[in-house]
Amino acid sequence: MNFKSVSSKAKIALGTCLALGLTSTPVLASAVLEPNDFVGISFWLISMALVASTAFFFLERDRVSPKWKTSLTVSGLVTLIAAVHYFYMRDVWVATGSTPTVYRYIDWLITVPLLMIEFYLILSAIAKVPGGVFWRLMIGTLVMLVGGYVGEAGYLAVWPAFIIGMIGWAYILYEIFAGEASKINANSAPKSVQSAFNTMRWIVTIGWAIYPIGYFFGYLTGSNPADSAAALNIIYNLADVLNKIAFGLIIWNVAVTESEAKH
Repeated sequence: MNFKSVSSKAKIALGTCLALGLTSTPVLASAVLEPNDFVGISFWLISMALVASTAFFFLERDRVSPKWKTSLTVSGLVTLIAAVHYFYMRDVWVATGSTPTVYRYIDWLITVPLLMIEFYLILSAIAKVPGGVFWRLMIGTLVMLVGGYVGEAGYLAVWPAFIIGMIGWAYILYEIFAGEASKINANSAPKSVQSAFNTMRWIVTIGWAIYPIGYFFGYLTGSNPADSAAALNIIYNLADVLNKIAFGLIIWNVAVTESEAKH
C-alpha cells in the first residue's frame, strides 16, 4: 500500500494504534514476563495482534464503498478497545498472576454489543431493518454478560450465574438463526452478504462456546486456583482472537467483495 494515498483520518487512526503500544504502563515496574508463563505470553501476543488488526481495519476503509465504512469502523473500534484492555490485563497477570476479571468484563461490555451491532449494520447496508432486531440483540448480549460477571465476581453462585448467561446467549442464537434478522438475511441479502452473515453467526455459535468452556474450567472443575486461573485466561484469550479479529476479517472480506463488484 502506498502510504501517501492513505487518507488523513486513516493516518491518524494508525498513529493512535501505534501509540497504544508505547503508552501502556506496567502495573509493577519490576514485573518481567517469564519464558514459561504461557498465559502472559498469550496476553502479549494477542494485544499486539489486536493493535495490528485495528490499523488494518481503519486503513482498509479507503477500499470500500460508503455503505460499508461504518462496519469497518466498528470492527476497528472493537479491536482497539480490546487492545487497550489487553495492555492492562497482561500487566495485571504478569505482575500478580491473578485473573483480571474487571478489565475483561469492561472490555466485553463495550465490544460484544458492538459485535452484535455488526449483524444489524451489514443487513442495513442491503435492506431496511426494523429497530427491534437491534434491541433484541442488545438485550440478549446484556443478559449474557451480566450473568457471567455476577458469577465470576462472586455476586451470585457460579452455577445460577452460568445458567443466566447461557439463556442470554441462546436468545442471541435464536435471533440470528431463526428470528427476524435471519429472515431478512435469507430474503433480502445477496449471496456474498448471506455467506458473511452465515459465517458470523457460526462464529457466535462455535467461537462464543469457548467462553462457557473457559468459565467451566475456571470455576466449576474444583481444580486448584492457580491451574484454574491459567486455564480460564488462555481459553478466554484464544476466544477473543476468533471472536474479535476473525469476526472483523469476515466483515472486511464481504465489504471489499461487494465494493469491488460495483466497479
